[in-house]
Amino acid sequence: MQVVCPHCLAANRVPDARLADGPSCGKCKAELLPATAIELTDATFSKFLNRSDLPVVVDFWAPWCGPCRAMAPAYEQAAGELAATAVLAKLNTEAWPQTSAGFGISGIPTMIAFQRGRELNRQSGALSTSQIVQWVRQHTS
Repeated sequence: MQVVCPHCLAANRVPDARLADGPSCGKCKAELLPATAIELTDATFSKFLNRSDLPVVVDFWAPWCGPCRAMAPAYEQAAGELAATAVLAKLNTEAWPQTSAGFGISGIPTMIAFQRGRELNRQSGALSTSQIVQWVRQHTS
């Protein structure tokens, strides 16, 4: 399984059986699968998504969005629950409008599930932790 480091963007090979063991990056030694959502930018978005064998779910959000702020703690908690099976990431649409415009994001929060950079499914609207976990498992298996 190829896992991309959220810190240095190095691709790391990790045996499937070791994903839950808290693997570290071979280049920078950072945790490969943190129990929190990863912040992406216009510059890191494609590099991260296209090189990861694990599904990546991106929350498109903005700081001024009430439902986005309300869902943020649930999304962080879901990131911890899903750490060995999917990577949860966030993209601030206010700071990085080019990437969000490329996906036609018209309402936030919007979650999009990706596999190797290809969109699998999307969901708009705020969800609870259990709803996020269920949605991710349903659309990334």
